[in-house]
Amino acid sequence: MKAALCKQFGGPDLIAVEDIAEPEPGPGEVVIEVRAAALNFYDTLMIRDKYQLKPPMPFSPAGEVAGTVAALGPGVTDVAAGDRVMAYIKWNGCRERTLAKAADLVRIPDGVGDEAAAGLTVTYGTAIHGLKDRGRLRPGETVAVLGASGGAGLAAIEIAKAMGARVVAAASSPEKLAVCEAHGADLLLDYKADDLKTQLKALTDGKGADIVYDCVGGAYSEPALRSTAWEGRFLVIGFASGEIPKMPLNLALLKGLDIVGVFWNAFADREPQKSAANMAQVLDWCASGTLKPHIHGSYPLAETAAALTLLDTRQATGKVLVCP
Repeated sequence: MKAALCKQFGGPDLIAVEDIAEPEPGPGEVVIEVRAAALNFYDTLMIRDKYQLKPPMPFSPAGEVAGTVAALGPGVTDVAAGDRVMAYIKWNGCRERTLAKAADLVRIPDGVGDEAAAGLTVTYGTAIHGLKDRGRLRPGETVAVLGASGGAGLAAIEIAKAMGARVVAAASSPEKLAVCEAHGADLLLDYKADDLKTQLKALTDGKGADIVYDCVGGAYSEPALRSTAWEGRFLVIGFASGEIPKMPLNLALLKGLDIVGVFWNAFADREPQKSAANMAQVLDWCASGTLKPHIHGSYPLAETAAALTLLDTRQATGKVLVCP
C-alpha cells in the first residue's frame, strides 16, 4: 500500500509517497481503510520535531481519519468490517490503510460524510472542550476568536454560536473574514488593518470579550488579554504564529480573569467518557446541519506535501484533507 512518509525532519517538501507493508491489527486494534485524513497545523510542527508528540520514524502526518473498518484484531467485538468510523490516531493518517485502537473509534452517523467526519475530532473536539468545559461559556456571552478563519477558529465560531454566544472573529484579511461571517460570526475584526485591543473594546461597547479563544499566540495575545472583560476567560489553544507569548500576570489580577490552558489531547486520554459525550454532541449538531465544517480542499495522497504547505504558509481557511 502507499503512504506519505516523513523520513527526516524538515519542511513539507521532504514528505515522500512510498510503498510500505500492509498493517496487521494486534489485540484490540482495527485496520481502517482511509477515506479522508485531516491535517492540522501541529502536523507542520511534528514533521520538524517541534511538537510535544514524538512519533517514531518513519511516520505519516495526519492524526484524524475517517473511513471503513477493513480488518479486526483479536478481541475486537464492538465493530465489524465495513462499519463507517472516525478516529483520532495521533499520526499515520496519510496512508491508504492505517491502524487504530478499537476503543478510539467513533461511529459516523448517517447524514455525516467521510470528509466532514475526518476533520471533526481535533478542532471541534477542542472547541467544545475549550468553550464548555474550560471556558464555562454561558448563552449571551461574547467570544472573540483569534485566527478565526483557520480550521480551529471556524470550529470555535460554530460551537460558540451553537452554545448561544455572540462571536467576534479576528483574522488577517477581508477575504478570511468573509469566510468567518459565512460560518456565523457576528462581528469582524481585521487585526492587520486595525489595532486589536482598540477594536475589540469598540466592538463590545467598551466591555471587552467574556472569552478570548486564542489559536494564534505571538504579538496578538497580550492585546487580546488587555481587552478581556471583568472575570473573563482567556483560553490558550495554540501558537500558529510560531511564537509563545509571555503574559503580564498583573492583568489577570486587575481583571479578575482566568488564563486557561486547553489541551484536548490530554483531556481525551484522561477523561474519555466526557470526551465521548462532547463528540456525540458535535456529531449530532453536524448531522442536523447546525455545524457545517468548512473544507479548504481535498488532495490525493500524492499531493500530501502541497496540502501541508497550505497550513505551513497560513493559506488555508478551514480544514485541509488528504483522501487516499
